[in-house]
Amino acid sequence: MARYRTLDDFDVADKRVLVRVDFNVPMKKGEVTDATRIERALPTIKELSKRGAKVILLSHYGRPDGAPNPEYSLRPVAKKLGALLGGPVEFASDCVGEPARRTAARLIGGDVALFENTRFHAGEEKNDPDFVKALAENGDLYVNDAFSAAHRAHASTEGLARVLPAAAGRAMQRELDYLAAALSNPERPMIAVVGGAKVSSKLDLLLNLIGKADALVVGGGMANTFLFAKGLSVGKSLCEPGLADTAREIMAQAAEKGCELVLPVDAVVAKKFEAGAPSEVVAVDAVRPDDMILDLGPESVDLIAAKIEAAKTLVWNGPLGAFEIAPFDTATVEAARFAARRVKEAGLVAVAGGGDTVAALNHAQAADDFTYVSTAGGAFLEWLEGKTLPGVKALEANEDKGDEQ
Repeated sequence: MARYRTLDDFDVADKRVLVRVDFNVPMKKGEVTDATRIERALPTIKELSKRGAKVILLSHYGRPDGAPNPEYSLRPVAKKLGALLGGPVEFASDCVGEPARRTAARLIGGDVALFENTRFHAGEEKNDPDFVKALAENGDLYVNDAFSAAHRAHASTEGLARVLPAAAGRAMQRELDYLAAALSNPERPMIAVVGGAKVSSKLDLLLNLIGKADALVVGGGMANTFLFAKGLSVGKSLCEPGLADTAREIMAQAAEKGCELVLPVDAVVAKKFEAGAPSEVVAVDAVRPDDMILDLGPESVDLIAAKIEAAKTLVWNGPLGAFEIAPFDTATVEAARFAARRVKEAGLVAVAGGGDTVAALNHAQAADDFTYVSTAGGAFLEWLEGKTLPGVKALEANEDKGDEQ
């Protein structure tokens, strides 16, 4: 695996350290309603501050379309961050120019400042070299601690790593380490569980995983397309008949690469998709024309549990059924809780993330017991798909420069 610098590689005392965080957090009426992403950045911020750095935080928030907009100001985030740190956080009304320079100049070792939304400038999303230079004027070092934004080649996520000595922050480092453990060099057997609605949205993911996993479990609505491709009736279930050939190709490639493709053997069906709708369990070859498959059946859950029990590494993305509505959450809940027990009892390395996965695991009350649950969304998915993340690649390229900086 390509290497990148971490905080351990730099003396940060009295240095201006530009830290790219992801403070794109939910807010309502000027108040942060979910501070999870802020909390994940705290270890990096606290360590740099304790080591005497002048910590300057950069983040985007929302989509202000490259112009200042009070609705997308990070000022409320500075207030929340100060409360979490238990100390003052300076706020600069711009991330470049005189407001940024004045704030940076006032800082002493250990101070923390948050600069205004980087997306108030069109140069951020364009990765404009002049905007990168303007950001870099206020920093001696660059730290990227925003894996969730690493799939964007923006000025503050990629450009700065090209012009300043760069390192991964602790949250970024942790994410990359766990993803490497799960995908790059996993303990085997390695099993992947992929759920969700449509095959079309996860084609790249499925194709990449069949080349890496020993077994691939397919659940959720996308499993219906595979069942249809095998000639089975799926009734009124969510299905993509136009992708039947693609599903057959995936099944053929899995067999060729020695990856066992695990499909449902039974299903929970109902006539309507609504809470408390009458439902029953049927074999997958007994689905009636007016049935909707809304969850995996108990035999399918037992089959998945057996695969998880035999595994040493688990990668999980997506729910196994329509988990938002009872009783169609049963398979997701039972399989997730079984995986969580294996983490505690047998040392299973279980890494999950992307899309509805965090919500599904939280619903199952299993997220806290997984080895690592990524909140990165799109970046996590692109990593699972085998794509290069610009923010990560830039850190690796920076390391390759050796002492040129």
